[in-house]
Amino acid sequence: MSDPSPSILARTSHTVASAGSVLAAPVALTDTASDTLRGIGFVVLAYFLLTVGDVATKLVLPEAGVSGAMIGRGVFGALGIAGLALAQPVPKPWRMLVPRRWGMVLLRAGLSSFVSLTWYISWRTMSLADTYAIGFTAPLMMTLMAVPMLGERIRWRRLMSTLTGFGGVLIMLQPEGEMWKPVVPLLLVGIVVMALTRIMTRMLATTETAPCLAVWLLISHMFAGCLMLPFYPPAGAPSLFTWSALVLVGLANGLGHWVFARGYALAPVSALAPYEYTMLPFGGFFGLLVFAEIPSWSTLLGAGVLVGAGIYNWHRERLRRAAELAPSGDGSKVRAPP
Repeated sequence: MSDPSPSILARTSHTVASAGSVLAAPVALTDTASDTLRGIGFVVLAYFLLTVGDVATKLVLPEAGVSGAMIGRGVFGALGIAGLALAQPVPKPWRMLVPRRWGMVLLRAGLSSFVSLTWYISWRTMSLADTYAIGFTAPLMMTLMAVPMLGERIRWRRLMSTLTGFGGVLIMLQPEGEMWKPVVPLLLVGIVVMALTRIMTRMLATTETAPCLAVWLLISHMFAGCLMLPFYPPAGAPSLFTWSALVLVGLANGLGHWVFARGYALAPVSALAPYEYTMLPFGGFFGLLVFAEIPSWSTLLGAGVLVGAGIYNWHRERLRRAAELAPSGDGSKVRAPP
């Protein structure tokens, strides 16, 4: 799995130097094992970063409020992404941040802001684990939605790994009646919209750079937070701790969305959907570290199922890559397994 250092991020933002400017180069979506393995590496790293941002957000919500968390995420995240993009060693790097399809980029950004609002509002009365339990229905939605929206082929092993991963989530969390609170319907709407934005990320990867998709998403969060000020205002003047946590929220989410967009530019949604579940082990680790939450036996058992499903999917992609690269007896390449 590759580390997205600044130099790698510059090379993987679909940019080309032409006549002294940097333009987003239209690319074709692929479904090769090599690209899929790279995409998996990117999205796993992205989910780790996004989980860090979630934990920091949960910590500051009582003081910063939903509006303050949204504004902090937007301001610090957008500044971080813009700074990193402008530091890339390419001509006129600011062009990396300019969309080619303004309407769809802004629509995705606005929908993503709505998704964040539903999660932030839910966290005022629900735990991270409970919201994650409901949220992990998204991978199956994404896998199914990718068929009509992207024309992707659902490889049966990918679908089985998604279903197996969801089964592991159910073992871990064992949802009970008390989980269904009045805010849950709003969260469910947000999850459906989240699955849609994942598909849109894949669609926009043909023309937009990863930093472009990330920065406009974060700018939208800033405006959405301002609109929420009358309804979910901060509890008071933020403390130094809250300001520091908001910076972490912005930077973790900003870099996470950059890397996330890069991963979805490389691999089909159905191949990446099972790795949405990796946020639960990450969340469990930080829950123990930050909130002193000790995993139960069911959590450990479910985590084993989850990790096994992800490793199996990754293993199948490695086999498919080997088959693609292996020549047959007549010099042609062997057909990759389904």
